[in-house]
Amino acid sequence: MKPAPFAYRRARSVSDAVGLLAELGADAKVLAGGQSLVPMMAFRLARPSHLVDIGALRELRGMHVDEAGLHLRALTTHHQVERCTDPAVLAGWPVLPASMSWIGHLPIRTVGTVGGSLAHGDALAEWCLLATLLDAVVVAEGPRGRREVPAREFFLGFFTTALESDELLVEVRFPLPAPHAALTEYAQRHGDYAIVSAAVSLDLAGGRLRGGSVALGGVADVPVRVPEAERLLHAGSADPEALAEVFAAAAEAAAGAVDPPGDQHGSADYRRSLVRTLVERAAVQAASGGRDQQRPAAPAGTRSGS
Repeated sequence: MKPAPFAYRRARSVSDAVGLLAELGADAKVLAGGQSLVPMMAFRLARPSHLVDIGALRELRGMHVDEAGLHLRALTTHHQVERCTDPAVLAGWPVLPASMSWIGHLPIRTVGTVGGSLAHGDALAEWCLLATLLDAVVVAEGPRGRREVPAREFFLGFFTTALESDELLVEVRFPLPAPHAALTEYAQRHGDYAIVSAAVSLDLAGGRLRGGSVALGGVADVPVRVPEAERLLHAGSADPEALAEVFAAAAEAAAGAVDPPGDQHGSADYRRSLVRTLVERAAVQAASGGRDQQRPAAPAGTRSGS
């Protein structure tokens, strides 16, 4: 299919893009990498009257670390994060480069952008899950100036975010290092959207578990944190067997806390089984500093039928 007719505008700066969005109204869409919007337009699932192309804005590319945390500019591509060699990023946020291999295929990662993924607001998108897990802050610029939105307040519903129609997502900031974090997911084929995804970040000191966070995708219309599992992420010793028991208990709590939908890709029970397996696997990987991450097989004894 072909997209519905639209007018194309190319922004020359962030302020120019904001001005165009304010001028053109709610029927305008921002074109960044185009890996989500363009296919939706081709199938006429999205029919914007205007496209505002921000792809040439070099000021929206790159990443750096300062006292406020890790700053990722909106047009930074998935592949640029994947290939990052900055020691500060790799020491503080190794989960970000490690998670990029889950995003589609290399051509998609080469063109797709961090900001585009977040603005799209897909509950299964890796960037949305990571932002929720690590308490990221989304920075938007509009006619009224800049504002910061915590990630857990940014995702409002199915492909719906707190971004106003005249605002441009310019940056996402990860305020605190997360050296012990991991993301894992299960899809029927490599490159497909995940059926369920899970991410875990652990607060480890001297091998002792002092707390952590758990986030899930594919169990609701937004990525969600799971406080029932997070409350269990503590252990009085650094004994590997004790940690394994804690991780298993947290995974069981996560599976019991969610009420996932059922569809042609899997029943609600199947998704709960995936949650149980993936949370435990992500916790084990996080405890090892994210090493040995691998694409998981489906849990034994489960069926994908709805």
